[in-house]
Amino acid sequence: MRSFVAPLGEIRFILRELLDVDRELSGLPAYRGLGADTCEQVIGAAARYAEDVVAPLNARGDREGCVLEAGEVRTPHGYAAAYRAFVEQGWPALACRAEDGGQALPSLLNNVLYEFLNATCPAWSMYPALAHGAYHTLRHYGSEALRRLYLPKLVSGEWTATMCLTEPQSGSDLGTVRCRAEAAGDGTWRLGGAKLFISGGDHDLAENIVHLVLARLPGAPAGSRGVSLFVVPKFIPDAAGRPGVRNAVSVTGIEHKMGICGSATCAMQFDGAVGWLVGAPHCGLSNAFVMMNAARLGVGVQAVGIAEAASQAAIAYARQRRQGRAANIATEAAPIIAHAEVRRMLLTQKAWVEGGRMLAYWLGLQLDVEAHHEDPHARQRAEDLVALLTPVAKAFLTDNASACANLAIQVHGGYGYMVETGVEQLVRDARIMQIYEGSNGIQAIDLLGRKVIADDGRRLRVFLDLIAAWLASPGGQTAPAPMRQRLGSLAADVEVLSRVLSARAASDPHLVGAVATDYLRIIGHLAFAYLFARSAATCAARAVAGDPFFQARHVVAAFYFNRLLPEADACLAAIRACDGDFAVRDDAILFS
Repeated sequence: MRSFVAPLGEIRFILRELLDVDRELSGLPAYRGLGADTCEQVIGAAARYAEDVVAPLNARGDREGCVLEAGEVRTPHGYAAAYRAFVEQGWPALACRAEDGGQALPSLLNNVLYEFLNATCPAWSMYPALAHGAYHTLRHYGSEALRRLYLPKLVSGEWTATMCLTEPQSGSDLGTVRCRAEAAGDGTWRLGGAKLFISGGDHDLAENIVHLVLARLPGAPAGSRGVSLFVVPKFIPDAAGRPGVRNAVSVTGIEHKMGICGSATCAMQFDGAVGWLVGAPHCGLSNAFVMMNAARLGVGVQAVGIAEAASQAAIAYARQRRQGRAANIATEAAPIIAHAEVRRMLLTQKAWVEGGRMLAYWLGLQLDVEAHHEDPHARQRAEDLVALLTPVAKAFLTDNASACANLAIQVHGGYGYMVETGVEQLVRDARIMQIYEGSNGIQAIDLLGRKVIADDGRRLRVFLDLIAAWLASPGGQTAPAPMRQRLGSLAADVEVLSRVLSARAASDPHLVGAVATDYLRIIGHLAFAYLFARSAATCAARAVAGDPFFQARHVVAAFYFNRLLPEADACLAAIRACDGDFAVRDDAILFS
């Protein structure tokens, strides 16, 4: 059965060497005096909590699943106790503002925490994770009364939250939401309708659950412009702010899933439930994007955690499993880690994990810059980078993590197909990441259609300028020449490709959907190439001097450039070859 050990050495490298958090955080007034030493103390405590408290829940929760009894959801044994410890240790408050009761620590650290939680038990981790998106949504758009009531409870972890967006007929097309809301005449609203696939829709971990619900007001405009956002608690708070009477919200069923079985994915019914409007009427979808984007970045972090768990399991098994002969080992039965094919799989996992971790942590740092930098230009640049790369973090990292989980089974051979090893659960748990919070195809269309073409390439230009500035800097000049040249050429290809696609899309309505997935893979590789080149430049001198840790980072970076980055060329060729076949409308011709 697999076990997890937090990769503290690699994380220390990213914080201290790659991101230089001492310098970066000292430039943000909110974090002056908070350096890498303090960050590492927090990360060490997070690692101990994940390894000791959360990890033992993983296999058990997968076996037991959740149970709906008399309208209440019961989570697997140990889930509630682990959540109590999570709250008692203050983890929900980590990256929340001090005025709301938070610890006011960087979003970067929150990403590290959730990587550990998802590496150890992704199903359990979903219960606390959604509260962060709800917190930021209410902080941005909630009335003063709503913020005063709900934010301290979410920050403390006493209450959890959900996103009640999807409906049976709507899926990702939230403009077709039918859930209705009618004014009660006292400042509240009464909501009615059904919601589907609601993660953590009910559970026994916290004393109250705050549902953020999309619904339509009477006479609202059709489509997405007519959707509003509401707070609908499971228990209506009393005058003292404590959970009071049960609201008219019920769970009609728990979905039976192939993975994340310990996470209660609920079908919900609202039967005149009391709710409070969040923000202006008919602005619900745009307001909910604060929550959805936080969740999409969170899924990227989840992907890093699951990929790390898969990599650790594969390496551990490859070291102890003896089978076949290896050219460099005299004994008849060699550890399979000595075989080149196995090493290829292990290095592929390492590259996807290390690249994903660098991107997730770098984006976490950009969130902190966006929120706290004194220079408005620096804030705007960080905001642009996060907006551009959020769909990439969600889709590119989850595709790669699912591949890592599959490779873990492949390394284990037949034993990987057995439940006892724990790696088949990784495949099942990882597969949902490519679907929820907007399927990866939707993320790709968002990237190309909205973040690049509709933006006239402005955000993309910010990223390309950042890469060009680094390549011209002293740090960029220390990167290995082949990496530096390949990064520069890929950036140039992306610039030209984006201009061509923008021009073609004006006359071809099918183009964006036809090429978006390939385009997102290219941008994902551009981000990885940038970060791996920076990593290699940082490692160069100490790798040459023989430091094994920095040699390993250099080997992984070189493997990425030589063996994985060429996928970007294939995607470029596929886009250039796109000839309009997608425009054929007679399905009988294409799919007979």
